[in-house]
Amino acid sequence: AALHAALDHAILFVTDRADRALSLHDELGFWLERGTRYHFAEPNPLFYEEAAWGSTTRRERLQALHGLALHHLPFQDRPEAMPIITTSVRSLMTRTLPRRAYLKACKRLTVGEEYQLEALLHAWSRIGYQRENTVLEVGQFSHRGGLLDIWPPAEAHPARLDFFGDELETIRVFDPASQRTLEERESLTVTPAREYLLPETAGSADIPEQVSEFHLPLLHTGPASLLDFLPSRSLVLVDDLSVVRAIANEVEEQAVKMRQDSIREGTLDENFPVPYSTWSELEDSLQMRAWLELGRSTSPQVAEESGGLAARFGHDERFAGRLKPFMEHLEGIVTRGEQVVVVSRQSPRLKELWLEGRGRTSEAGAVFEEASLSEGFTIQDHSRPAWHLITDSEVFGWERPQPRLRQRQVAEAPESVYADLLTGDYVVHIDHGIGRFVGLVQRTLEGHAREFLAVEYQGGDMLYVPVHQADRLTRYLGPDGGIPSLDNLGSQSWHETKARVKEAVREVAQELLDLYARRHVVQGYAFSADTVWQKELEDAFPYVETEDQASAIVDIKQDMERARPMDRLLCGDVGYGKTEVALRAAFKAVMDNKQAAMLVPTTVLAQQHFETFLQRLAAFPVKVEMLSRFRSPREQADIIAGLAIGEVDIVIGTHRLISPDVQFRDLGLVIIDEEQRFGVTHKEHLKRLRTEVDVLTLTATPIPRTLYMALTGVRDISNLNTPPEERLSI
Repeated sequence: AALHAALDHAILFVTDRADRALSLHDELGFWLERGTRYHFAEPNPLFYEEAAWGSTTRRERLQALHGLALHHLPFQDRPEAMPIITTSVRSLMTRTLPRRAYLKACKRLTVGEEYQLEALLHAWSRIGYQRENTVLEVGQFSHRGGLLDIWPPAEAHPARLDFFGDELETIRVFDPASQRTLEERESLTVTPAREYLLPETAGSADIPEQVSEFHLPLLHTGPASLLDFLPSRSLVLVDDLSVVRAIANEVEEQAVKMRQDSIREGTLDENFPVPYSTWSELEDSLQMRAWLELGRSTSPQVAEESGGLAARFGHDERFAGRLKPFMEHLEGIVTRGEQVVVVSRQSPRLKELWLEGRGRTSEAGAVFEEASLSEGFTIQDHSRPAWHLITDSEVFGWERPQPRLRQRQVAEAPESVYADLLTGDYVVHIDHGIGRFVGLVQRTLEGHAREFLAVEYQGGDMLYVPVHQADRLTRYLGPDGGIPSLDNLGSQSWHETKARVKEAVREVAQELLDLYARRHVVQGYAFSADTVWQKELEDAFPYVETEDQASAIVDIKQDMERARPMDRLLCGDVGYGKTEVALRAAFKAVMDNKQAAMLVPTTVLAQQHFETFLQRLAAFPVKVEMLSRFRSPREQADIIAGLAIGEVDIVIGTHRLISPDVQFRDLGLVIIDEEQRFGVTHKEHLKRLRTEVDVLTLTATPIPRTLYMALTGVRDISNLNTPPEERLSI
């Protein structure tokens, strides 16, 4: 970052592994003063492996190419600051399309100019865009009359081009979910949507119909790499040359073996071109540029010339969340006249403690920055006082989380409710029961051709549902994805099934009516609005909240701030972020001097939650305890006494928590994890709690009754359907 600021050169940083490249890219955000940073991502498939590249990988690579192309395109204004790109050696070895071909494919469209629509559509298909009915993702385009929608990789949103005849009248950038205009533009640059271009004339003998990045060497015979796109004022930094070279050689050995195996198995033609540049080829290219190794030199001469630079770097001690000794350590640094910068996700709270400790009115010697770095260091120079950088790693023992770049959410098209039904899907018609969807068909009635949704029933009977009644059909959702038996069209079986379900629902409703009626009339506690500490805690969350998480948090806070007791069900798969939502709710309760209890079915789960809560709340004066068989009788007695007098703010425990001897001074929130795993007697106790305090229930597998109550509005429900980045569904 310092070189970037001093030289005003484009910088390419090459490291050994993909995860390190991503971490460095992420951390550069803290250090970089100006200029855009790009991550030239590494494709998942191995060389010679015919598999799809991920959409995030594809987009990140194309954004980097576009950022560099801005310095070559004659019709583009040059960016004020040079870019900085991080990449792994395997990503750099991966061939891309030649710079000349990329620049030639970039076209600038300007309002008031004339263009032939068909020529535009053909050109967009050739440079990798997919034609769709509605543009919902990067790399798609659509055509309706005089309207063309397109989403280039370098743009944050798609654009709508409105033509009158051949003249481009307006360019409007729009939100794909709401279809609302965000801004009007005078021009739009359309860049390639893939790292290959299809031939001008389709049907080249060597190129298959289904083309992907795998076929790039067939489409572009001249080898090209990211290095070719660098502007003339560029610097390449290599992170430990010997390591990078060794990894490159490993990758090449693996590729050669895979090529031989694939040719022997007949899955690869023996004349298939090499899909990568070797390290020796890249090194030849580097020799023609300014480049620098950042590494650990073992040469005594170099070490002597650099004045033993490595020896000047040291490390502060680690405090593992013990804030009092940490504050004393800071005091010692400042007293010695040394400089210290504390970079933490909890910096406002640490600054507050620092100022409280000595009754200060200013930071006085210690600087606090709110951010996240992997670790700190000290620099000891004999000519001046030492300089300290301290991070969460030293203060709390927290690892800087691995960056997870959010995958772009695909917007929901308005018509997607029934547009995604596929032939063969099982559907339910509200009046006729379960059938199999056959497809969209046309039938002529009274001389008019109309569209119908065709559904097949038992015995081959067909039902034709007019398109305007499509809302009477829903996709069949059964237990464990089982195959249902089809209903007989016109028989009484479906009506009997519905009658049985209605009777069962009536029984459930009767049982719950009394409880939920009492809940609605009882006067609960209305929690105050969020405090400053609440914001600090939430800002310290080391990941990006999913949209579902953010929505659930808002719902829960609104419930807590109402006078009626909350009873909300939070459904989400394992690892989708339920604990973080619960933790924020518990902290909100404590901020109003109320106690929070979290009830979990197993001692192991209690221990896990206890450790999470301790770590996240370490910077705040909140006492968290755990009540389970992991605690000795003496410890349990102390915790129970602390709950009774209000010394314990948050308690996490198993069914031991609902024993008669456990009394709270002022309980405000109960969090129940996996309620269905508690027995009947426990549930009676929980039922009584619901009429008195706010209750939040977490579940990964809601039992039908609980889910039914939530879906019918008897209880409030929040769903976590979005997995965190790189988190696969169960």
